[in-house]
Amino acid sequence: MGRRLHPLWPATGSVVTRNLVRNTSQILLLRGVNLGSHKRVAMPALRSLLADAGFSEVRTYVASGNVVLSSSDAPASVAAEVERLIAERFGFDVDVIVRTRDELAEVVAGNPLAEVAVDPKRYQVTFLEDAVDPEAVERLDLAAFEPERLVSVGRELYTWHPDGIGRSKLWSKLASSRGLGAHGTARNWNTVKKLLAMADETPG
Repeated sequence: MGRRLHPLWPATGSVVTRNLVRNTSQILLLRGVNLGSHKRVAMPALRSLLADAGFSEVRTYVASGNVVLSSSDAPASVAAEVERLIAERFGFDVDVIVRTRDELAEVVAGNPLAEVAVDPKRYQVTFLEDAVDPEAVERLDLAAFEPERLVSVGRELYTWHPDGIGRSKLWSKLASSRGLGAHGTARNWNTVKKLLAMADETPG
C-alpha cells in the first residue's frame, strides 16, 4: 500500500510555487521643496532616509525633489509612506506625487505638443493627484493666453510657455487659487525625459 500524502504536502518531484511580488520602478516628485529657504531637503539625506526605510535602487536627480526608486508597494502607498518619513525626519509636510515607470513612459510617448514646444526648458508637465474637471479647463479661456498652450490628458497638464515661465500669464493663472483647483507639481520636459531614462536603468 502506497504512502498516503498529507493534503498540505507536495507530491514527490513537484515544486511549490509562491506568488512573488515584483519590484517596479517608481518616480517620486516632491512638491515645493528647496525653493529658496523654503522646505530645505538635502538630497543625500533624502536618499539615506528612503534606503533605510527599505526602498531599493534609490536615486535623486537635481535638488528640486525628484526620486527614482524600486518598490513592490502600490504608488499610493509609496506616496503616503514617503510623506510620513519626510514629516518625521525634516519636520514639515511635503506632498509627494508618484508615477510608475510605465505611466511616465506614457506621458512622454503621448506628448500632445511635440510640434509646438520646441524648447524643452519652456515646456512643462504638471503631475496631478487626480485628473482635472474638463469644465474647469474650458473656463480658463485658453485663447486669452495665446501663444501659450495647455493640454490636459488624464492626470497630467502639458503647458507650453514660449516666453518663459517667469513671464507666463498662463502659469500665473494655474498657480493661483482661481486656477484649476488641482494639486500637483511641475517639471520641465528635460527633467521628465531624464527621469524616464533613470527609471529604465533601474533593475526590475
